[in-house]
This record gives sequence, C-alpha cells and structure tokens, in this order.
Amino acid sequence: MAFQTYSLFVLSVIMISFGHVENILNLLQLQNDIDKLKADFNSSHSDVADGGPIFTERLSSWTERNEKRIILSQIISMYLKMLESTDRSKAHVRNIHNELNTLKESLSDGSKKIEILKDLTKLKMSDLKVQRKAVNELFSVLQKLGDTSSSHKRKRSQFQRLCRC
Repeated sequence: MAFQTYSLFVLSVIMISFGHVENILNLLQLQNDIDKLKADFNSSHSDVADGGPIFTERLSSWTERNEKRIILSQIISMYLKMLESTDRSKAHVRNIHNELNTLKESLSDGSKKIEILKDLTKLKMSDLKVQRKAVNELFSVLQKLGDTSSSHKRKRSQFQRLCRC
C-alpha cells in the first residue's frame, strides 16, 4: 500500500512540477486510475512495505530542477516498462500509460542525459587509447569544473549582497 501511495505522490509531483496537470480533475482521475492499478497488482499485500519506498527516497537527494528531470525521466521509463506486461485493454492502464508517455516526452532531455551517463560507464578506462584521449581532455574538463564552481560562488555572493539577511 505504501508503494502505491508513494507512486501517486511521485507522479503528482512530476505532473505538477512540469505543468502537465491542467486542473485538479485530471489529477483526481489519475488517482482513481492508479487505485484501480493498485487492485490489479494486489498492492495491499503485506510485502509491499518491506524495505521502504523504491523511488521517493531516492528523489530526496536530487535538489536542482535539471537534476530532478534526469532521475524522473528514468523513473518514468521504469513505470512504462512495468506497464508493458499489464493488460492494456483496461481503460485505467491505458490512461496511466498515456500520461506517463506524455511525461516522458517532456523529460526527453533527462533521458538523453541518462544515456550519456550510461555511455560513460561503458568506457574501457584500462584501454591505452581511451587513457590517452582522457589525458588530452583532462585540462578542459578541470576548466569546466572550475567554471561551474566559480559561477555557483558568484551567484551565492551576489545573493548575499542583495539579501540583507
């Protein structure tokens, strides 16, 4: 039961954050559809609470909007994968699937970033050619890191000058 409650919460946050809920009725319909999906999955089973939530806990460490788009795009993809094995002849499953697809399209930049991260993990850092290329790029990478951290410091110091806290 807790998982589905968290799922509704996650979907609600996603939809509201990215402007995909035109009105409260749309969200209420989605909640009704999710309640039916809960029944399909027998989500009141006692093992649902074991181990705590699987998505919402992981969301707490992602604070920036662009960061959230990355993780949320992956979570939406996982929900869509889960729904592939369900009976899509049911209206509530189709509605949820359609809403998730709409959300996934709006988060496509996050999906692309996930693919970049996956590609990075596949690099063979023991390969001499890859090592040579990496060494050639090291200074540029460090410069970009320096640019990023100095812009954050600038923003913070500008805020502190403006704020009379």
